[in-house]
Amino acid sequence: MDRLRMIFQYFQSNSESVMNGICGLLALASVKMYTCFDFSCPCLPRYNMAYGLGIMFVPPVALFLCGLILNRQSLVMLEEWRRPQGHRKKDLAVIRYMCSSIMQRAMIAPVVWIIVTLLDGKCLICAFSGFVDPEKFVGFANTSLVQVQQLLAKVPCKDDELMRNNTSRKAVSRYLRCWSQALGWSILLILVVAAFLARWLRPCFDQATLLQARHWSNYIDIEQKIFEETCCEHSRLFAHKCIFHFFESMRQEIKLHSFSLPREGEGAEGEKDLLQGITDQDQVNNLLKMWYCEKPPL
Repeated sequence: MDRLRMIFQYFQSNSESVMNGICGLLALASVKMYTCFDFSCPCLPRYNMAYGLGIMFVPPVALFLCGLILNRQSLVMLEEWRRPQGHRKKDLAVIRYMCSSIMQRAMIAPVVWIIVTLLDGKCLICAFSGFVDPEKFVGFANTSLVQVQQLLAKVPCKDDELMRNNTSRKAVSRYLRCWSQALGWSILLILVVAAFLARWLRPCFDQATLLQARHWSNYIDIEQKIFEETCCEHSRLFAHKCIFHFFESMRQEIKLHSFSLPREGEGAEGEKDLLQGITDQDQVNNLLKMWYCEKPPL
């Protein structure tokens, strides 16, 4: 139990580092999933684009949602945004800071997936092989428009009988792969430059506002954790008190079976300090409602 408590306390005190580690693991998992994925383009004019773009953008949406689910601060931010005003005002700067931090971490794995798919080129070749201008390639010169569309749709399928001996298949494939890789490297360069500028231009803005937003976002997260821990401890003591009163009526029968009950007042000081006269369910519900609707002023 002591080790579990130490691990739990470490996660509490280093929640930001833990979330960065989880986002990094999600990014590595996205690369591993793509490398293990068996990409099979349907090679049909009506389905190539749907399949290629689906593989490129549907998994990033799932990874983005996973990043939001795993980030505890997303729920804290939503609760802070939706809670009533009460006795404590809501600071929109803090909510914006939390939202920005959550989105930045959640976007890591999806962006890695999209960049990997673009650098690989299979998805873009499958999606846009039917939109290539056939006049740029010699092998499609003496064919009708319908045959050209069928041949272009089969460019990703190098084992197809119609495309095995076609000299233009590799040319179209190389052409689209070059565009895909250029787009992937461009996105990566833009992200690196944006991160560089954000890192080095941050001192040019008001640091006091940033420090305040970061401090109070951490405070809201820690306050919620401590409140949940206190609720668990209160529930345990309250359940202990209810069970003790239930068995108190059977004191004589319990004594006959050689069980020992604690004396009245024994170990009750800690309970009284935490329970503070709370004796029934309605009082607990009212206190929880007051905490949510009328947050105490800082």
